[in-house]
Amino acid sequence: MTEDLAEFAEPDAERPPTPVPVDWAAVEEWLGTRLPTDYKVLADRYGPVDFGEFLWIHVPCVQPGRFDYGQWLWATHREARIDARELPAGERPLLHPEPGGLLAWGCSRGSDTLFWDTSVSDDPDEWTVVVTHQGPVPGSGLLPWHRYDLTLTGYLRHTVRDSWELPVPPGPLMGPLPGTFARTAFLDTAGPWTPPAPTAPRLTEAERRVALETGTGLDALRLLTPPPAEPCLGDGTWEGLFEQLGTPLPGEYVRLMETYGSGCWSGWLRFPEPLRTTAPRFTAFVDQTLEAYESLRSGHPQWYPLPTFPAPGGFLPFADSIDGDYLGWLTEGDRPDDWPLVFWPRHADQGPPLEQGLIDTLLAWQRGRLSTVGLCVPDEDDDPVEFAAFEAFGEEDED
Repeated sequence: MTEDLAEFAEPDAERPPTPVPVDWAAVEEWLGTRLPTDYKVLADRYGPVDFGEFLWIHVPCVQPGRFDYGQWLWATHREARIDARELPAGERPLLHPEPGGLLAWGCSRGSDTLFWDTSVSDDPDEWTVVVTHQGPVPGSGLLPWHRYDLTLTGYLRHTVRDSWELPVPPGPLMGPLPGTFARTAFLDTAGPWTPPAPTAPRLTEAERRVALETGTGLDALRLLTPPPAEPCLGDGTWEGLFEQLGTPLPGEYVRLMETYGSGCWSGWLRFPEPLRTTAPRFTAFVDQTLEAYESLRSGHPQWYPLPTFPAPGGFLPFADSIDGDYLGWLTEGDRPDDWPLVFWPRHADQGPPLEQGLIDTLLAWQRGRLSTVGLCVPDEDDDPVEFAAFEAFGEEDED
């Protein structure tokens, strides 16, 4: 008989666990494997669970804008695969969907990730737990990956105790945790999750070669990173913007914006609306960025060496990242089309101007071939076609 959480933990009265319907046949077909019985029983009885006020047990569900089971698995396995490269080659674990790969089922408030070791047995009920510990755990030593001779429910049971029980074979357990479980607070309205249907590749092999290898300029960029049907620029004019700035802008920036408009590239690099006439205006973005740069430069000129616009050769920003980096020009000379690009990284020293223009730089970045320090780049195992993306903004996105 499968053990129930209620045998060693109590449901929270204020946030009682609530089940979410799961089509297990569809989920297991999509995963390509059966899942442990105790996990399916837990999900059917309680839904997504906050266990011991520290562990989140994720089940197949979705809450728009907050959680999607399939996307969470993909991102969790990708991050684990990247982290595993720090281990010697022979010690790196496989990750699902590799045969025998680790399969994630939860995470913690301390950024630990919990997996099943699917290589243990063909019977999912015998899968044991592997945890990547991010913080210090008594008895953990230096290695972040720990294997336990415990199933999911066995692991949860042993985290509920009064004190540390060292040694705890075969490694350090989280806890001691309180014996409680509640509905995950950020998934309060989660509903059933439907596995995504198989889709044909976006590009043919011939198109991939053009997009990733042989194509050039805006045509190749459009193929690799499709633009929106209607670019969002704002309701003003380029002439009006140039008058406000006191200078025209490079022609390839105008062409790029008239193709893509404002939006976010690969979930990271953001271009504001250049022609917006209501707040927040493009000129406000420029002024606020340069004010912040000058403030930093006044205290640490060795780390912030760029002059700022409108000084000759000054830095003129036009895009930023979700991490606080900025992309702009050095306004050298009277011809904006000759201005070099420069990247102001938040977490690295200022580098030299970039070697290519804006469109070629974006194309190289979307292809995964730009190594500028501080730039968000795809992992070596990522498909550049999947990495390359553009999400258009509307006015409501920038309010």
